[in-house]
Amino acid sequence: MATHQDASAAKSRSGRPQITSRDHLEKVAFRLFAESGFDATTIDGISDAAGIGRRTFFRYFASKNDLVWGDFDGELAVFRAWFAAVPADRPMLDAIRHGVIAFNTYPAAQVALHRERMALILRVPSLRADSTLRFVQWRQVIADFVAARRGGRPDELYPVTIGHCALGAALAAYEVWLEDETADLPALLAESLRVLTGPHHHA
Repeated sequence: MATHQDASAAKSRSGRPQITSRDHLEKVAFRLFAESGFDATTIDGISDAAGIGRRTFFRYFASKNDLVWGDFDGELAVFRAWFAAVPADRPMLDAIRHGVIAFNTYPAAQVALHRERMALILRVPSLRADSTLRFVQWRQVIADFVAARRGGRPDELYPVTIGHCALGAALAAYEVWLEDETADLPALLAESLRVLTGPHHHA
């Protein structure tokens, strides 16, 4: 994780401490979301609480919705790179199962924030439309991998179906995880993703 400079080391002209990282800005925003709700929290409110100007906020995030997703584009690039590195002799569906689990496994220190993030993404109506667009991108990574393995196009039925199945299994695991703070997310994902590697599926 990124390190943060001592807040006293840098001051803005107004005397407010300057923001030092995207991570810190996210933490400030999520604290406000927990206190006031996502819809009631404004970009101006987040900026003020973080000690930055509105313009500086937009250097880090394009919108409040974008902040909730964190560095999704970067994580998606890592997800795609993971599949690009899969050995050719590894069973395709087994690789997808393990890739999805790896994508959704976080260090213990980040789990609490990830839980808050996913609760917003899956439960706040104003975020659902944006979630749909992101999930399309996520499914595309799966479909591209399947198509490359099978020698077809990613928009053919089988790759598209596998992408939807993987996403559905992951979201099912998240729904259970969000309801039970004692549950282990990777274990839930491993169980739900068996739909891809059960006896009726062949790669």
